[in-house]
Amino acid sequence: MAKTVFLNSDRLDFDNRLDFAALAELVPFTKYAASSSEEILSRVQGQTIVITKELPVGKELIEDFPSSVKLICEAGTGYNNIDIDAARVRGISVCNVPSYSTDAVAQLAITFMLNLSASLVQQQIMLRQNNFDNFYKSLQVPHFELSGKILGVIGFGEIARKVICIARTLGMKIIVHSRTPKPGLEPDVAFVSLEELLMRSDFLSIHCPLTAATHHLLNRERLALMKPTAFIINTSRGPIIREIDLIEALQRGVIAGAGLDVQEQEPPEPDNPLFTMDNVILTPHIGWKRLETRQRLITLTAANIDAFLQGSPLNVVN
Repeated sequence: MAKTVFLNSDRLDFDNRLDFAALAELVPFTKYAASSSEEILSRVQGQTIVITKELPVGKELIEDFPSSVKLICEAGTGYNNIDIDAARVRGISVCNVPSYSTDAVAQLAITFMLNLSASLVQQQIMLRQNNFDNFYKSLQVPHFELSGKILGVIGFGEIARKVICIARTLGMKIIVHSRTPKPGLEPDVAFVSLEELLMRSDFLSIHCPLTAATHHLLNRERLALMKPTAFIINTSRGPIIREIDLIEALQRGVIAGAGLDVQEQEPPEPDNPLFTMDNVILTPHIGWKRLETRQRLITLTAANIDAFLQGSPLNVVN
């Protein structure tokens, strides 16, 4: 009989509020709060399906996996933590869950835009410093509508299209750069080159996967193409932006600000300048962490496993 092990369930169920019944009802199911590299090999022995959540599973580990393992299921969208080539060589399928956090991440991206357009962070900082000038003098911070502003989107997957849908209702104009343009799929969306996207965008929202091609996609040279009034929103993967170049651009006023749910190193070092910059909203990769989102992830992970057991695997990435 097939068996399933979840190697680091606390990464998902950090508040002990999730129900794993959908997984437990399929096959014998074991979960561990966390697993070190040394513990992984012993815990996958005799298992058919291995579930991970952003847990590094490299070539050396996979080469030592027992022959019983037939599927690695990443409980999330990004799978750059798994060596999918090594898994393919071993005859192990790898699948992900690409659509569980679409609404949650899109809402966070839009939240960043709304907050930045109203300078809410700067206003709260002023209040904590007992500076009440915004109340008793003319407004001291930028404050503008999103309507009519240009939203540039990198990527055109489900999250990107949800962001576009919400932004359209706010009256924003949409341009997109994508590896696979799909003209006509969304009304009033123009597909442009990356350079044109950077030069025209008032807000730039990143929604592409982290690959060799997108690693440090945004660097000093490309950031220099942007308007000094533009904002970057990243709810995808931190290393898509070369962080040292982004920090320099923010400090020198090359761009106006950023909303970052992801960083190049997570968590950042305590002395990272991003923590103390007035023109940055920084959150600890929370886009997927809403309660409803995490419960949906368990349901969809179970659906992936069920389909695999039925011989019709879903969302296979290798």
